Amino acid sequence: MQFDAILAPIPLNDIPRLARAAEAIGFKGLWVSETQHDPFLPGGLIAEHTQRMKFGTSVAIAFARSPATLAYTAWDLAQFSGGRFILGLGTQVKAHIQRRFGMQWPESPKNKLREQIAAIRAFWETWQTGSPLKFRGEYYRLSLMSPFFNPGPIDHPEIPIYIAGVNKGMASLAGEVADGFQVHPLHTPRYLEEVILPALAGGARKSGRTLENVTISVQAFVATTPEEIAMTRAQVAFYASTPSYQPVMALHGWENQAQQLSSLASRGQWQDMPALIDDTMLETFAVIASHSELAVALHERYDNLADRLNLYLPFSTGERDAFWRLLIESFNP
Repeated sequence: MQFDAILAPIPLNDIPRLARAAEAIGFKGLWVSETQHDPFLPGGLIAEHTQRMKFGTSVAIAFARSPATLAYTAWDLAQFSGGRFILGLGTQVKAHIQRRFGMQWPESPKNKLREQIAAIRAFWETWQTGSPLKFRGEYYRLSLMSPFFNPGPIDHPEIPIYIAGVNKGMASLAGEVADGFQVHPLHTPRYLEEVILPALAGGARKSGRTLENVTISVQAFVATTPEEIAMTRAQVAFYASTPSYQPVMALHGWENQAQQLSSLASRGQWQDMPALIDDTMLETFAVIASHSELAVALHERYDNLADRLNLYLPFSTGERDAFWRLLIESFNP
């Protein structure tokens, strides 16, 4: 299992320093999310200021972009980094696609994402081999690629695509068409074993593959201090209030709490939500341990479930250097 880091939503001028520090301290990968900033712009800086570490989007919102824009950006980052870039895609939820990005929500998110990934790869195939661009689907019909707009072949054209998700539909799709699956932090070991892994395996069988062909990248909730416990409790409550994430709660018999959380969120009563996440629920979703015991606890939970692991704690330098080094020595000796 390889140990990665995530970046906080920070200004671009802070990226080079943190990227260099992350590689120097020993992380195998560095992930950039799409929250307050564009997820791709840091990639150019990470590629420029590191030599070995992989990096990628965790995640870029697929339905806010066309296959062409995603294909061009990933192609450039793969070329510039010498093949270290990973394109991580997620659908987001309907409200954000419609009301934040101003885009249409598809009738079938799974089918559209499947088609979008195929369209991205059609661009890459055309650019690498010179074959005509011919893609026809329900959502995209692509047939125009003149030399003026063709960036041409690169040394590392096999760009990994990861799909992020919570439920078995996206896990099944990742098994079918993707190189990896990014596990949402709102998960439990039982949910991974009983829902996600079987869905990934089932999707892989559709394409004549096995689970070994899909990298499982997990983001884990952890807390080592009272302050982090309070923050994690609030974050679990926030995610658990999302209606499309409720199957995770339902597996453990917490449907009522999920409905109460959704009701509070709809009324904007965010401050009342953490109280609904009791200690049993919190310890089911998060690893609660001291600094010295955290590595062992993470290994116990994820050794047989994940290929890559990162924490729902952004990487920073300074006061936490000893904390990160202790974890990295355990995972990336």
